[in-house]
Amino acid sequence: MTGRVVFSSVMDETLSLTTHLAAVDDAAAGATVSFSGVVRDHDGGRGVSALEYHGHPTAASVVARVAGEIAARPGVIAVAVSHRIGLLKVGDVALAAAVSAAHRREAFAACIDLVDEVKRQLPVWKRQVFDDGTDEWVGMA
Repeated sequence: MTGRVVFSSVMDETLSLTTHLAAVDDAAAGATVSFSGVVRDHDGGRGVSALEYHGHPTAASVVARVAGEIAARPGVIAVAVSHRIGLLKVGDVALAAAVSAAHRREAFAACIDLVDEVKRQLPVWKRQVFDDGTDEWVGMA
């Protein structure tokens, strides 16, 4: 049985980890693992006040492809993943992911790889806004 991608998205709306967890809920799952990437208040010893993400037009299709690859793994039941674009403040969720699987090892491995591959492949660029009013662009998210 191949797992399913419940949803994958790149959006400028608030992300809810609870929504992702509910989406992958399945009676066949022995484990559900989730990840919430949150905007923190510092980076490299400097205070951060906000992040602004800009996505390439292909960003949603990249997330969908990565989610599909993870869902196709043995033991994976369902995958949900979203990355936010736009202006985010400290504490906002930038990346939400949830994976359900038959067993915990598959669920943990799939969620780790899902997050790592989205972060590695997603054509989204990040502008960090520092507390002192300066900013800098940081490669891909």
